[in-house]
Amino acid sequence: MAIDPVCGMEVDEKSAAGTVEYQGKTYYFCSPGCKAAFSKDPEKYLKSGSSHEHSGHHH
Repeated sequence: MAIDPVCGMEVDEKSAAGTVEYQGKTYYFCSPGCKAAFSKDPEKYLKSGSSHEHSGHHH
């Protein structure tokens, strides 16, 4: 399973709604919306160190 870098959901590579290759790595997305958001600003989702949009909530 892959992790959608936008929403943090697990995505099955075989049934992913979309993929993007970025810096030699393939990212898988649960929906076209997540793919579009990542494509627009990949660094926003990769540089945080956390793959969740909802980071900032520390448990």
